[in-house]
Amino acid sequence: MIKPRIFLFLLTFAWHLSTAQNYALVIKGGHVIDAKNNINEVLDVAVNDGKIVRVAKNIDTTKATQVVNANGLYVTPGLIDAHVHVFYGTDADRAYSNGPLAVIPDAFTFKNGVTTVVDAGSSGWRNFPLFKKQVIDLSQTRVLAFINIVGEGMRGGVYEQDVKDMDGKLTGMTAKRFHDYVVGIKVAHYVGSEWTPIDEAVKAGTTANTPVMIDFGGSNPPLSIEELFVKHLRPGDIFTHCFGQLRDREPVVDVNTQKVKPFVLEARKKGIMFDVGYGSISFAFSQAMPAIKSGFYPNSISTDIHTNSMNAAMKDLLNVMSKLMSVGMDFQSVIQAVTWNPAQEIKHEELGHLSEGAIADIAILGIRTGKFGYFDYTGYKVTGTQKLECEMTIKGGKIVYDLDGIAAPIVTNKTGVGGH
Repeated sequence: MIKPRIFLFLLTFAWHLSTAQNYALVIKGGHVIDAKNNINEVLDVAVNDGKIVRVAKNIDTTKATQVVNANGLYVTPGLIDAHVHVFYGTDADRAYSNGPLAVIPDAFTFKNGVTTVVDAGSSGWRNFPLFKKQVIDLSQTRVLAFINIVGEGMRGGVYEQDVKDMDGKLTGMTAKRFHDYVVGIKVAHYVGSEWTPIDEAVKAGTTANTPVMIDFGGSNPPLSIEELFVKHLRPGDIFTHCFGQLRDREPVVDVNTQKVKPFVLEARKKGIMFDVGYGSISFAFSQAMPAIKSGFYPNSISTDIHTNSMNAAMKDLLNVMSKLMSVGMDFQSVIQAVTWNPAQEIKHEELGHLSEGAIADIAILGIRTGKFGYFDYTGYKVTGTQKLECEMTIKGGKIVYDLDGIAAPIVTNKTGVGGH
């Protein structure tokens, strides 16, 4: 005969098992940073059916299929790299537009905590359907796009100088047609004093109700960025390469006073967004350091990754984030600039946060301490004490990258490609 006390215990235990929530995944003990929901503390995160279902302390793991030990790590929304070039192809004469200078998204994203990338104008209205078929539809990474005001996209050379191929009407129509994937219009690489590329892009952006991202090209003498901000751009439009200092472009920081120009501050009040867009030669500490010291943080941090920049000073998104931390940008602001801020810039507010019911895109990051050298393309070097590393990436509720096997049980991706 079962004693009453034992019977009560068994009954309570059975009830607990029957009422425990089923979870596909529970992340335990990580420091959660979620800018949208103003979360900055140690919490557990539970995932089921590809969605965030709970963020709380001490979530029961009794019926969790997988448990991730995130002790000592940071749990953030999946990172968004809002300026990349991923329209890769085999045409040697097409640069970033179905050419060899672009990179394969899945080759660099997940190992950096990135779940969403935004191609910045590699394709135009003429070849966006090919980009979608060849890259967007075949990638595990979520790939969105700014389409170029040039119909051929970033084909390079004289093709990007053809004002006749800058058609705001057709570009806007294409953006509307593919509105699930196209988040805006891009201007880039134009060399000249005309405002035609900008104005046609804004026309397209107005038609499609999307922002415009401006890479201000080059001009001698440089075109006025004050005129750009005041007379041509709208609230919500994006000025990329914001910390660049080149001879044919006006910088945001006065090189003599080392202060952010007053009209730049006014542009921010107007609603102009400032994006890093690091690239090969589009970031200089001489701009970033005084800007950040004065509290002028970029709205979004992005890489402008391509086959050249990834092997130069830029390297990857985590390196750029670490670099900005090394010159005074606080960690929480850095995370916000690669999650909730870019999600708002591209009008995809279903991304970039860990709200209950949100898509379960999650990055789990560690901060390694030591002595690290961060340098820009000019050779200027800063010594930092922290370096960000990605321990795990979860895309749509599924673990797509696990550096050190912190999930239990471990699930490996066995593709069996080629029979090996």
